Amino acid sequence: MRYVSTRGQAPSLGFEDTMLTGLARDGGLYVPETVPVLSEGDIATLAGLSYEEVAQRIMWPFVSEAFAEDEFAEMIARAYAGFGHAARAPLVQLGPNHHLLELFHGPTLAFKDFAMQLIGQMFEHVLTRRGDRVTIVGATSGDTGSAAIEAFRGLDAVDVFILYPHGRVSEVQRRQMTTPSEANVHALALTGHFDDCQARVKDMFNDFPFRDRVGLAGVNSINFARVLAQVVYYFTSAVSLGAPHRPVSFTVPTGNFGDVFAGHIAKRMGLPIEKLVVATNQNDILHRCLTTGEYRPGTVTPSISPSMDIQVSSNFERALHLAYGGDGAAIAQLMDELKGGGFTVSQGALQALREVYVSGRVSEEETSETIQTALAQTGELLCPHSAVGVKVAEALLGATPMVTLATAHPAKFPDAVEAATGVRPALPPRMADLFERDERITRVENDLAAVEAVIDERRAA
Repeated sequence: MRYVSTRGQAPSLGFEDTMLTGLARDGGLYVPETVPVLSEGDIATLAGLSYEEVAQRIMWPFVSEAFAEDEFAEMIARAYAGFGHAARAPLVQLGPNHHLLELFHGPTLAFKDFAMQLIGQMFEHVLTRRGDRVTIVGATSGDTGSAAIEAFRGLDAVDVFILYPHGRVSEVQRRQMTTPSEANVHALALTGHFDDCQARVKDMFNDFPFRDRVGLAGVNSINFARVLAQVVYYFTSAVSLGAPHRPVSFTVPTGNFGDVFAGHIAKRMGLPIEKLVVATNQNDILHRCLTTGEYRPGTVTPSISPSMDIQVSSNFERALHLAYGGDGAAIAQLMDELKGGGFTVSQGALQALREVYVSGRVSEEETSETIQTALAQTGELLCPHSAVGVKVAEALLGATPMVTLATAHPAKFPDAVEAATGVRPALPPRMADLFERDERITRVENDLAAVEAVIDERRAA
């Protein structure tokens, strides 16, 4: 399988190079040239398999040229061995035809672990075989950073630098990034918000002399390997609810659009997804765009669901690429317009987006009320992001089973959960000493040269 840039001006790559490259050299994001379609029979045979077995079957067509089949199976097994639930991604029923997909049983208590733990295994395998070393940089609104650090800490062939917005992540999220002691991982607290962090990462990828000198690689959801690993739990949950013999809908709390785009890939692979719902908090640019066709970033307003405090959603470019029929020139034009303040989606492309996605917006007050109500009515303690999803989903419930993705453990956001319910969620025993560990924090200004200087200074020779 080959992968092409959304902007059409970079060479097509195989999976291995796509994974190591991250962002295409024309500034675009890699997408598969074709998406394999599974028959109803293929999907039906997934019933009763372990999560690892389903992961092998779903991802194999995308990665088969890069790994031997038994090697890939071993990577999957190692990736999910440390999860705290035997089902990896268990379903919990909230009410009639409404289910919660718990994606927080990984080592850092967030859905990012599903992709990052596997990417860590794949990177290590490829770099060892090649005898190469890379410098991984990433931007995080909270969860990606800790998942990346957990996946790559201590590996010989990788240096990891994670930019997070200073003062705009929860204390648990920050400490998960700043307390690992391994010399190859670095948490950089950038002055600004997440979109600033994301912009500096893209700037580094577009600074080709720096990119080539340090062997830059990315593990944000700009890396298609991240999206691919997240496709799997759409299949496991849908099959357990009757797919392919009946359709299933999904509601996804999202800021950067990667998780919900994984659902789009699952749908293109043949999974009968009826509704794919984009749930946003008050930073609702995705909802506004899908409603009006106007994509114009505004001011980021801090919220109790900080991982969604985003106005420039990188993975939306992949959705636009599909909506515009793979027209790379059109996407490049839109991204140029974005630099000038925003763009208008063409009527045809907007219709194509609306054929796949539904959207909704949730206020801060509604988020807190949903956390409180869910605990009272179901006994389920939700993190604020999951509550955003649940609230949007409730307005769309019908005869088709609805699965809301629970993206993080409530203990990652204890202040917001306690304020809503009076209950302070405890960290799992393996993290009980998190607040006693020493932190290593590097403050850095929102300046490309300053960030690059820190990476040059800290990375291994």
